[in-house]
Amino acid sequence: MARALMIQGAGSDVGKSLIVAGLARAATRRGLRVLPFKPQNMSNNAAVTVDGGEIGRAQALQALAAGVEPHTDMNPVLLKPETDVGAQVIVHGKRIATARAREYAGMKPSLMGAVLESFGRLKARADLVLVEGAGSPAEVNLRKSDIANMGFARKADVPVVLVGDIDRGGVIAQLVGIKTVIDPDDAAMIQGFVINKFRGDPSLFDDGYRMIEERTAWRGFGVLPWFARAGELPAEDALGLGEARRPGQCKIAFLALSRIANFDDLDPLKLEPGVDLVMVRPGEAIPGDARLVILPGSKSTRGDLAFLRAQGWDIDLLAHHRRGGHVLGLCGGYQMLGQTVADPDGIEGPAGETRGLGLLDVTTTMTEQKTLTRVSAVHAATRQPISAYEIHIGRTDGADRARPFSLLDGVAEGAVSADGRVHGSYLHGLFTSDDFRRAFLAQLDIAAADQLYGARVESALDALAEHIEAHLDVEGLLALAR
Repeated sequence: MARALMIQGAGSDVGKSLIVAGLARAATRRGLRVLPFKPQNMSNNAAVTVDGGEIGRAQALQALAAGVEPHTDMNPVLLKPETDVGAQVIVHGKRIATARAREYAGMKPSLMGAVLESFGRLKARADLVLVEGAGSPAEVNLRKSDIANMGFARKADVPVVLVGDIDRGGVIAQLVGIKTVIDPDDAAMIQGFVINKFRGDPSLFDDGYRMIEERTAWRGFGVLPWFARAGELPAEDALGLGEARRPGQCKIAFLALSRIANFDDLDPLKLEPGVDLVMVRPGEAIPGDARLVILPGSKSTRGDLAFLRAQGWDIDLLAHHRRGGHVLGLCGGYQMLGQTVADPDGIEGPAGETRGLGLLDVTTTMTEQKTLTRVSAVHAATRQPISAYEIHIGRTDGADRARPFSLLDGVAEGAVSADGRVHGSYLHGLFTSDDFRRAFLAQLDIAAADQLYGARVESALDALAEHIEAHLDVEGLLALAR
């Protein structure tokens, strides 16, 4: 049976996911068979697994770092928010319910069995299981039914290392405060801490580091400087996509929908030096000089259609199209481009029908069955191969389907408008296919770099492992696992 170590955070977005990925790559380089695990994740950024389910995208990246295929056991419980108070509940890769927050709290104790089943299966086929927590163990109001942090660590007897984010300030209070507020038996599971995202001279934090060790009696495993290449890895948060602006290059804009999903579709475009990828945030207008506007996936198509209209983006899109601009809708974004979106059974929310944007002559009807599959396609316009995946509900039909976006084993997929400037597709991850990405951008008169996206991600993971090796006590961390 494998040994295991759990990385928890002093808060959300402190860098747990990347630290687990970097440790996975470092341990794999030592000849260990490493498998990542996150008991519960909340994300609309999902990946399709080798066993035909879905897990959080961060665990798929960690699997890549470990050199293994992603599997549903790596993230047995996935929550996909559909509204501010409700989420789709995915267990072992399949949707079992849609629940409001209070309803889900009542479900959690029954899900611990599924979590431990998956953890046990991973341990049976690994040397080391690296576990990522969710949020923070300081959320003691959630401790009673917790399956994501100390509830899991105690049940599975997995030692814990806490990660604090010094970039956001208050890291001493974060770590010392956690020791103060959590149950003493929970605190006993914590074996040490790591300081993450440090900028400047780490020696300036020596006194603070010693204070945390003295106040908590936990061992420090190092101070990790800011990792400059983090932006080359698939984004955990859509906000990260808007950071690498390149003014003066060809502008591609995408809409920051309220329930944006699978936004890592855009990561390869972010790395193209000839592209200025612009996130259009709520309240902002779509740039008039954008060459292409992308409507990304959404976990709530009809809800995000209403959100889109509330921002005035429907008017901007029509003006963009009249000026000769191009539009690409992916998954939920594709559904929005049609004439109507109907949800007669109330699968994504209240039953009903919503008028679409009318840029494609298609209609969509939501269906109970979810499509979850990896696919190989051919782009109809350029004949370039596409490796992608589908993860959606709904069936889309209409006259513009006669002009498909792509072909799956010769079968039409997606739709293109009669003028050739509006494209819709259910394919996710399509821009990771280098030849397709170059050919698609060439259609927009955008010169793409001669670079291999997959190789660049692998290089960034290697650099992350080396960064962690240089600044943390990796041998000490691995020795904690039991």
